[in-house]
Amino acid sequence: MILVPTSRIEQFVSRGWWESTLLGERFLRMAAERGATDAVIDPPNLERISGEVPRTLSWTALLAEVGRYVAWFDTAGLRKDDILVVQLPNSVDLHALYLACAITGVVISPVPVQYRAHELSHVFHVTGARMAVVSDRTGSHALARHWLAHRRELGTLDSVWVLGPTVPAGALNLRAALGKATGWGAETLRTHMQAIGLTAHDVLTICWTSGTEAQAKGVPRNHNEWLVVGQSVIDAGRLQPGARMLIPFPFVNMAGLSTSLMTWLLLGATLHHHHPFDLEVFVGQLRDHPTDYTVAAPAVLTMLLKQPDLMEGVDLSRLKVVGSGGAPISEWLVEQLFERFGIELVNYFGSNEGASLSSSPFEIPDRQQRARYFPRIDAPGYTWRSVHTGKVRTRLVDIDNGQDIAEPGRIGELRFTGPSIFTGYYRAPELTARAFDEQGYYRSGDLFEIAGAQGQFYRFVGRHKDIVIRGGMNVSAEEVEALLLGHPKVREAAVIGVPDAVLGERVCAVVALQPGVVLSLEEVVEHLRSVSSVAAYKWPERLETVDTLPRNSVGKILKRELRARYEQNHKRRYG
Repeated sequence: MILVPTSRIEQFVSRGWWESTLLGERFLRMAAERGATDAVIDPPNLERISGEVPRTLSWTALLAEVGRYVAWFDTAGLRKDDILVVQLPNSVDLHALYLACAITGVVISPVPVQYRAHELSHVFHVTGARMAVVSDRTGSHALARHWLAHRRELGTLDSVWVLGPTVPAGALNLRAALGKATGWGAETLRTHMQAIGLTAHDVLTICWTSGTEAQAKGVPRNHNEWLVVGQSVIDAGRLQPGARMLIPFPFVNMAGLSTSLMTWLLLGATLHHHHPFDLEVFVGQLRDHPTDYTVAAPAVLTMLLKQPDLMEGVDLSRLKVVGSGGAPISEWLVEQLFERFGIELVNYFGSNEGASLSSSPFEIPDRQQRARYFPRIDAPGYTWRSVHTGKVRTRLVDIDNGQDIAEPGRIGELRFTGPSIFTGYYRAPELTARAFDEQGYYRSGDLFEIAGAQGQFYRFVGRHKDIVIRGGMNVSAEEVEALLLGHPKVREAAVIGVPDAVLGERVCAVVALQPGVVLSLEEVVEHLRSVSSVAAYKWPERLETVDTLPRNSVGKILKRELRARYEQNHKRRYG
């Protein structure tokens, strides 16, 4: 499945930005080189999460596991360009599935474990996928049974394959099927890639992103688009071959795949999985395993700094760099992380569509600047050393008049083009047309301004997109508003984010009610849970009722006014 125009492929290949080497070939080479070295390790609490016993696989053992998955693909009838939907926690099995797809040309579409029937039905409507691999359970949620209970809503789905100690009636036992499979060896896998005509321009993944639209958008990315992002992570952290990494980001989107799959593969690293985020387990993994690189949300790093006893007994001698992002980073955090632990922080900004900036200690040694600014990698008259320099181009555009901004102090939308940027949303031409401007730049929906004495920085100002970012997960305000309007007591609805010290933001619903009724937060949550079957991270955690929502002269809800009002209320309540 090649979705990139030939002209784009030729442009990037001729400039040396895209390659011909397949991810599957890279894996086979690395498995041969690394052999008995540990490759991937399950979360230590995996049994509590999914009922599966945690495993540690060497590169050789992982190759054998991938060979079994490929053999199962063949038996199950999965072929190049078929789409496989996967809902699993971060795990060795998820790793093996990505690699099996990279070798066979099957397109993997991973979905967050929080997705429920509401989100899943949209995924199947867009992709037309026939097969899914799911966990028996995640925590207390009977995941596989939920799939089976809502099977009719999932359209094209033919078969549900389950990983776990129990398999409910109506599903198929994937662990048993893998146990019977005669795994394909390295040479057979290599020959297969050649026989099916797989290229590095073929789509590997369709991940899902929420923005201003009411439903998630499928973002297809090919081998080369992923490689460019992996190279940028290595460059930003100056990571070395064979590094040991602990990555707690969900292994289903840009943040997770760029590190857990691409950076890991390029370095021949050892990866410790972690999921869902649990501070005690996370610190325990740091304590039990020497770590060279990890990532964590700003709130987590702040907690570790303000509760130093949590880090007692942790040897940080190898941990020199930590990645963070997804929320504003304070100057205090960057300074204290280095002063107390000798750790430098890389400040990341990015999206599933491939727009990314990284502020690293090697590019911006001043820690106060690194907390506030990102390199303006194509700033006139200024040279950066980033691997993206000369490849990725940006525009800062006035959102009112569409004019390019070249001077400091004016706020505009940051737009991107280059070899890391996706080509368009899957089977959504209208959304794709809105995502790119007349010059072919991707509209990030994020507001920045030019800063620095030489105009060499970008400073993040805020979001133009109408989303709430809760614990790193994007929540479309429009989607939740539409669901709230389905409640018989709700006349008008607006969804905004309110600040939260741990998650960054929490979802707040502001509603105007039908005459003479009262509505509780518990009723709202029950409606979204039982009637709409919506992922839990989208449920409002705060409810405000008003007589009427503020609107402008053309009827648009004034979200900025609501945010200002309830942020002030939040500060008065919680400090």
